[in-house]
Amino acid sequence: MAILNRFAEMLPEITAWRRDIHEHPELLFDCERTAGVVEAKLKEFGVDQIKTGLGRTGLVGVIKGKSTASGKVIGLRADMDALPIFETSGVEHSSKTEGKMHACGHDGHTAMLLGAAKYLAETRNFDGTVVVIFQPAEEGGGGGKEMVDDGMMDIFGIQEVYGMHNMPTLPVGHFAIRPGPMMAATDQYDIHVEGIGGHAAMPNKAIDTTLVASQIVVALQSIVSRNIDPLDNVVITVTSFETESKAYNVIPQRVHIKGTCRTLSVEARDQSEEAIKRVAEHTAVAYGATAKVGYERGYPVTVNHVEQTAFAADVAREVAGADAVQDDADPLMGGEDFSYMLESRPGAFIFAGNGDTAMVHHPDYDFNDELIPAGCSYWVKLVETRMPAA
Repeated sequence: MAILNRFAEMLPEITAWRRDIHEHPELLFDCERTAGVVEAKLKEFGVDQIKTGLGRTGLVGVIKGKSTASGKVIGLRADMDALPIFETSGVEHSSKTEGKMHACGHDGHTAMLLGAAKYLAETRNFDGTVVVIFQPAEEGGGGGKEMVDDGMMDIFGIQEVYGMHNMPTLPVGHFAIRPGPMMAATDQYDIHVEGIGGHAAMPNKAIDTTLVASQIVVALQSIVSRNIDPLDNVVITVTSFETESKAYNVIPQRVHIKGTCRTLSVEARDQSEEAIKRVAEHTAVAYGATAKVGYERGYPVTVNHVEQTAFAADVAREVAGADAVQDDADPLMGGEDFSYMLESRPGAFIFAGNGDTAMVHHPDYDFNDELIPAGCSYWVKLVETRMPAA
């Protein structure tokens, strides 16, 4: 494995940064402390420019190579926010804020990009400009979109953009990537069913919303199997079923169903939205009830650009070896707001192995610090290979 020796030396330092961030998790756009730590480090490293306030609490650092004659500008992105989860990992650096934890490894992503920034600012062994991007609110807030909407790509002239995420179950030092759809669009829906409430002993005098809503839940399962192309990946999941009544002998007037829809193509996304509305509304009518459907589109599909994906896979092979890089990985039905950056500029999103740890979003999860040298080396090799010094 071609890990840069400098990162083996820096591992204790970068690990300390990571664990400090882990102890102080912040949600969504409330990343003031984390952004402050990042800003202080970038100043210490001597980067050429720092701009704060992008995407509210996001920031970027600009690092120029020994030469910028190539005119190339590459963006590298890390996310900073945590999740509203009670940590049960038991590690010494556990969250100090009850109900919040870094359960997705964004603390590690931030630390690895800081490590790469320190190295690049020291060596500047490339011809071009690197823009290191530290983004808030990946976990549902759309911080990536806000940074793009704030003009980040144009302000810094970013031509390509790359992202990385840790992946439990993938061995440490291994990488996985694919061209095209890498992660799913993340939509959510609410179905409000209304019938006629009444006494549970006299259902004939009511329109039983629990029965109607249950039929809707069952009918929704037919969309993927009977309405969507079998070769297209779609997940429609009901995650909440809530009635107005808490009593044993009351048929509720209303039921609220919530769920998520995940798709990997624009066509499947459109079909799924239409089908969820149609199935819910018409099933309710069949039982004499009504259903009102609200459908909210979230992050778009994360689509890796073909040429940049092939390049990123080659860089990963240089770091990890050919046998440790999968360049045709299966797409995941989780979502990622790096998708907005890939809609704005060509680039690629890669997974780096976190080893045999709890899955992300689990209260026992912790970022594996053994990944740091490989992740940092990947960032540096990407820059130095894409923008080689003259």
